[in-house]
Amino acid sequence: MLFPLTIIFISLPFLNAAGTDANTGDLGTSTTQNGLTNDTGCKAMTVIFARGTTEQGNVGTLSGPPFFASLAQSVGTENLAVQGVDYPADIPGFLAGGDANGSKTMAQLVTQAMTTCPNTKVVMSGYSQGGQLVHNAAKMMDASTTAKINSVLIFGDPDNGTAVGTVPASKTLVICHDGDNICQHGDQILQPHLTYSMNAGQAAQFVASAAGMAGKGNGTATKFVA
Repeated sequence: MLFPLTIIFISLPFLNAAGTDANTGDLGTSTTQNGLTNDTGCKAMTVIFARGTTEQGNVGTLSGPPFFASLAQSVGTENLAVQGVDYPADIPGFLAGGDANGSKTMAQLVTQAMTTCPNTKVVMSGYSQGGQLVHNAAKMMDASTTAKINSVLIFGDPDNGTAVGTVPASKTLVICHDGDNICQHGDQILQPHLTYSMNAGQAAQFVASAAGMAGKGNGTATKFVA
């Protein structure tokens, strides 16, 4: 039996309620990351990440933390900053095609990262409604800003099949599971939409390679607690 989004989202599992803020040592365990806005210094790579609908903190649990942990293993924790997008992540936002203010916030964070740390490799990433924010934010940017985006990574993309603004396809990876109704432009949360943690390694490899940073880590993954 298929259930409507409005029912299923209410009962989505919150896999981790760790903390309200995090540093790089908590990349795989915390639901909140403020590596850019906390002004902890410029890193070689900055990931701007938008969580999915109803997830906690500003990066959630289902895809963000396992991706960050794997990426830290590849590029080195000391080289990585992660910044979550603060936005309601509610059902009306999803049904509207992605929260408008959240999309604007994401675009502003990308610009802030590029301005504050001009040499950082900026990555735009999101899961589910967070993917909608990635698409929307990219459309808000001018060509010169978009050209500086190093890579784009989206898990469970509601806008699957649509270009991410003017970001080249070669810099973009959208990971969608077979049977994920959200990726099929539906509104039903089925099991395939909840298992993107299994793609953390694939995602990290793409992002690290796009930045020319693969292999700079120590090979010890930051722990992810489910």
